[in-house]
Amino acid sequence: MKVLVLSGGISDEREVSLRSGKNVTKALISAGYDATNLDPKIITGSELKKACQSSDVVFIALHGKGGEDGSLQKKLETWNVRYIGSDPASSKNCIDKASMRRIAKAAEFVIADGEYVTINSFKSSKLLKAPYVIKPIVGGSSIDTFVVRKPARAPIAEIEHALVKYGKMLVEELIEGVEITVGVLGKKALPVIEIIPPHNQEFDYKNKYNGKTQELCPPQNVAKDVQKRAQQEAEKLHTLFGCRDMSRSDYIIRADGSLVLLDINTVPGLTEQSLLPKAAATAGVTMDELVTKLVALAKQHKPALL
Repeated sequence: MKVLVLSGGISDEREVSLRSGKNVTKALISAGYDATNLDPKIITGSELKKACQSSDVVFIALHGKGGEDGSLQKKLETWNVRYIGSDPASSKNCIDKASMRRIAKAAEFVIADGEYVTINSFKSSKLLKAPYVIKPIVGGSSIDTFVVRKPARAPIAEIEHALVKYGKMLVEELIEGVEITVGVLGKKALPVIEIIPPHNQEFDYKNKYNGKTQELCPPQNVAKDVQKRAQQEAEKLHTLFGCRDMSRSDYIIRADGSLVLLDINTVPGLTEQSLLPKAAATAGVTMDELVTKLVALAKQHKPALL
């Protein structure tokens, strides 16, 4: 079976995507597939279309813009190509924090208090009076995300630079507690991972990939009943948003055990250090078995025009 892995792309998460693609391709070849890894930033237009249509399944390992936002998925649907992951609408609603927050809140999931700001309205936000987080509305890997625990010492110049770059960003109250992530494979939640950044540091882009963050699976500081509830919530979110094949939901657990939803990822990282493969491994699923399961799930999807 021919599987085309797409990685790299045009987003700020390009380097992570290239690593995901390399790891996925290696696992696919090890599992016996005829796998090729292409970068849609380099191979575009009719050449990309031909490569996709010549494959049995396309494995999307593109994070962020151009890969996780539904635009590529829409092209693949138009080209009658089977692919791994969520459809265009689900992809768009999950990566766009405005849509995600609106849908999750309507379904009574708990989210942090938030406000959308521009460079002109940022300093007047009521949320800046207490610890806060400001992040892109569309994006991932904590790129251009600022965790401000002491508002008086906020890196205003850096934040304003990001606001000029994005036009509008999301400010959220900073929720204190234990950070966890819960992957879903197929429709079943994987084991919970507890995330502990280096002392007095944040789980930012640097600490996600430098090996200094503790990623405990199973968790050491999360009660089993809370873990179970988090898994149930992740499965419900997966269904609510119409996710397919895999997703990963991130939470903060408050001191009272309540869960606050941070994010939903439809193309989670798949590098050797990434959280979804780590959770799968804890469940007894090797990387080879993980990609094999995802290919099998994709084969069950029927593109819109087939």
